[in-house]
Amino acid sequence: MEARFNGMKLSGGGFKAMLGLEQYIHSCGLEEKLIHLVKLRASQINGCAYCIDMHWKDARALGETEQRLYGLDAWEESNYYTDRERAALAWTEAVTNIKDGHAPDAVYERVKQHFNEKELSDLTVVIATINAWNRLAIPSRTVAGAYQSPKR
Repeated sequence: MEARFNGMKLSGGGFKAMLGLEQYIHSCGLEEKLIHLVKLRASQINGCAYCIDMHWKDARALGETEQRLYGLDAWEESNYYTDRERAALAWTEAVTNIKDGHAPDAVYERVKQHFNEKELSDLTVVIATINAWNRLAIPSRTVAGAYQSPKR
């Protein structure tokens, strides 16, 4: 697959604003591994090859196991995610698939048992941001595979 256009080069101001969101996300206090699990799951749902590649590599660089990454598509049936992670993944799916039920109350009640208000708000910013990144990378056909995690 070939890239259609280089959005970062052509719309630098927009990408700079997105990078500002990333700086906030990585300083907000949420666990780095959780952030990458959420970003990876949303990217799987959206089918964003570039973001899947990136967040898989970043998660591995942070010490995430292959088993937990391979099992992410079936997190509800896997016993190696914490209750907090499960709640975050359920919220990720609800917010990413917002048209399907508009983030149902049952999912909200579940996630707020494991996240205080600020954490839940920050988690929602993470999910909204990765969905925005997916919507930038997919139509521009950003090529997957070359990303190298700076965390290694």
